[in-house]
Amino acid sequence: MLSQLDANTVMDLWIIAVGAMTNAACALVGCYLVLRRMSLLGDAISHAVLPGLVVAFVLSGSVNVGFMFVGALAAGVLTAVFTETLHRYGGVAEDASMGVVFTAMFAVGVILIRRYAHAVELDADCVFSGSLDMITFHQVALAGFEVPRAMVSIAPVLLVNVAFILLFWKEMLISSFDPGLATTMGFRAGVLRYALMVLVALTAVASFEQVGSILVVAMLIVPGATAHLLTDRLRGMLWIAVLVAVASAVLGRWAATRWNVNTAGAMTVAVGGLYGLAALFSPRYGVVSTLARNARTSLRIVREDVLGMLYRLEELGVPRPMPAGEAARAVGGGPLAWLALAHLRQRREVARRGRALHLTEAGRDRARGLIRSHRLWEAYLVEYLGLPLDHVHEPAERMEHFIGTPLQSHLATDVAGTEIDPHGRAIPPPGPEGERRRD
Repeated sequence: MLSQLDANTVMDLWIIAVGAMTNAACALVGCYLVLRRMSLLGDAISHAVLPGLVVAFVLSGSVNVGFMFVGALAAGVLTAVFTETLHRYGGVAEDASMGVVFTAMFAVGVILIRRYAHAVELDADCVFSGSLDMITFHQVALAGFEVPRAMVSIAPVLLVNVAFILLFWKEMLISSFDPGLATTMGFRAGVLRYALMVLVALTAVASFEQVGSILVVAMLIVPGATAHLLTDRLRGMLWIAVLVAVASAVLGRWAATRWNVNTAGAMTVAVGGLYGLAALFSPRYGVVSTLARNARTSLRIVREDVLGMLYRLEELGVPRPMPAGEAARAVGGGPLAWLALAHLRQRREVARRGRALHLTEAGRDRARGLIRSHRLWEAYLVEYLGLPLDHVHEPAERMEHFIGTPLQSHLATDVAGTEIDPHGRAIPPPGPEGERRRD
């Protein structure tokens, strides 16, 4: 029992290692596809190499990786040529031309597999889902050790991708973000584009046998897209994409073992799940993070609306204090208004005496800065843009929440000498700290 457990553990480790290397090789070139907005082209090449593989199998009668690469490379180049021809001379949009070409070539590849697969002992299912679960049954001797043949196939490709990125880091960096600038600086952006296509084709061919076309398509796009949600720097993007690729290999193998499913398919689901987490919780672009930022902004605006309203009441000398319920209704009501009131009391900017609300010194200073921003903006709109009086209050009411210290200082300089806003109300002087503070 112990020896059997050890054998299963070794098999799992080999599968994870090969899967991680395959995923990482795809993720590295996939980052550049994502940056160049060529994700569909990666999908197209990975699908379009299928007829090239089958033709190479049929003509050579062998599954030798050399013949496979030549066939796949030819198909990949044809895909790029056909796509560019349709786009440039046929007046077809680039994404539409790629969709036409890769679906047509993939369909031809499926037909050829069904027609000629028996001649070269090619399993159609392995083309789609790979044979990652069986890699330990096909081993070769390497430096006195028995290693899966799949690792011997994918390891050189991973090294080639890493070496290419290191050697042409500057050229790929510039051409990925600004091909025109790269050409101006003497870099041949078109050559780099085709070199990237060759790497994609090479990586796809080396990966097909063990992981199949489904995982290749996923790993060419999803790790790079996930990393792009988490960072805006290329170096960090490459590292994160590789980490996502490796993590999906580990999680995918664990899921495949637990639920007895295809490992390549489980890895695809795993990388999709990691992308989903990044899409939800990415600090800058995540859905949840964006909602949280919007909620914080909305809460801040409501708090400032309450402060501004209480300040104006004091300024007008209204004798009747404002109850909390009336204040909440005045700023829109609902849970957000009551939460804003609770925050103001917690921050000691508003005090409650009985049922009525009053500004504290801290709250009055903050409200003064808010009203100062509002009235400076109104004065600026009238003096420099010539807007009529009935057109300045509403934009100032929106802008007052986003005018920080630097902009407020500029406004004060631009309207220097103006102490009254266009509606005849005094512009408050700067507070003790100079200008309105921001959260």
